[in-house]
Amino acid sequence: MRRFQAHLPTWMQDWLEFIIPGAQILLIIGAAWLLNRLVRRLIARAGRHYGLPPELLVPLRGVFRWILIAATVPLVLERLGVSATVLWTAFTGFATVGAVAFFAAWSVLSNLFCALLIVIVGPFRLGDYIEVLDTAEKPGAKGRVIDINMLYTTLQDAHAPDGSPNLLQIPNSLIFQRVVRRWKGGLGADGEHATHGEEERAIRLTTPHDAQPSQPPMHTTN
Repeated sequence: MRRFQAHLPTWMQDWLEFIIPGAQILLIIGAAWLLNRLVRRLIARAGRHYGLPPELLVPLRGVFRWILIAATVPLVLERLGVSATVLWTAFTGFATVGAVAFFAAWSVLSNLFCALLIVIVGPFRLGDYIEVLDTAEKPGAKGRVIDINMLYTTLQDAHAPDGSPNLLQIPNSLIFQRVVRRWKGGLGADGEHATHGEEERAIRLTTPHDAQPSQPPMHTTN
């Protein structure tokens, strides 16, 4: 390295202490960007191959992006001259604050985790009609699932009057604490009454025609 510096102009030798760390930082950021692009393509290809829902792919990309950022920032700071001891002290301090914030925001984090479980386990899907019950005997919130985000499951209220649709936002954690009644693919025009009508039609179709009560024979007199 010193032989290389001897062949450089004097003004450039004064800037080497800035040029070399700057080039290293650019290489670190460029490598992180390329790795992020590569993993995003791999996740997208895996999603197409295995038929994974988009609700699962988006959190996966987000988790990897934050892991990559957490690994890149210390490397960049080290190139800027920040010692490992300072980095470790800062990390432990942030970890302590993060642990306190974790317990303080447990309700929000539980909704995030339950959203991931809804996507993976699939107790219902978009377009299904569900009813969230306190108990199996009492009616609860009922409607068609129109959105599932990281905090809430949104239902279009089935009991709302025509022309004024109401939306019910149910916390995701509540889904796993209550009884959920599901109609896969939605209900008919009359809801449960349509199912009852179908059962009556099925009974009529399965009843044999020979079951008609026979009439007594007619007697003729001469």
